[in-house]
Amino acid sequence: MKELKKPFVLVIAILLADQILKIWVKLNFTLGEEVSLLGDWCKLHFIENEGMAFGMSFGGEVGKYLLTGFRIVASCLIGWYLVKLIKSKARTLTIYSFTLIFAGAVGNILDSLFYGLIFSESTFFSLAQAFPPEGGYAPLGLGKVVDMFYFPLIDTVLPDWLPIWGGTHFRFFNAIFNISDIAITMGVIVLLITLFVNDKKSSEVVAEQTQNDLSTGKNN
Repeated sequence: MKELKKPFVLVIAILLADQILKIWVKLNFTLGEEVSLLGDWCKLHFIENEGMAFGMSFGGEVGKYLLTGFRIVASCLIGWYLVKLIKSKARTLTIYSFTLIFAGAVGNILDSLFYGLIFSESTFFSLAQAFPPEGGYAPLGLGKVVDMFYFPLIDTVLPDWLPIWGGTHFRFFNAIFNISDIAITMGVIVLLITLFVNDKKSSEVVAEQTQNDLSTGKNN
């Protein structure tokens, strides 16, 4: 269908960018290796995480399977709802917010499902290899998600006169993430903005209608 074309192209573009960068980092960086992009506050820093976005974890092998299964089910539901929104000609911002969330979710699912089969283990001393003769580092569904964007905008020691935290090291923003995480975050932000704008417009319509009703009552 014609109305599906633009969201579909956006999903494919995000997935390609996400996977190309992840595979490049996986094959060319040792674990923990980093390169500066813009000074000390914008870097590529290769890590892998076992669980959710931004390096959060969901303990153990069983938890990993459950998380992967949950991601797949959630992505299918988001995809179904996205198609429903498109067919019903919903607001453009709403459609693209769910498009971003869907693309990001699928991007990280691909890592979890297939990276353990495709690559050897990344270590602090050696690069990973694609399709190693001895097989990958993990079975289907137990792959690790590749993260690389690191923006430590503030990296300092807090002044001693501060209570409790004085003299301690402080770093902001400390999370390391990938393109899929960015897509999900942007999608959620756009969705919240859309909901806020809709609520504001609804309130304005109700207020205007109330004012009209009051004016009509006075005239009568």
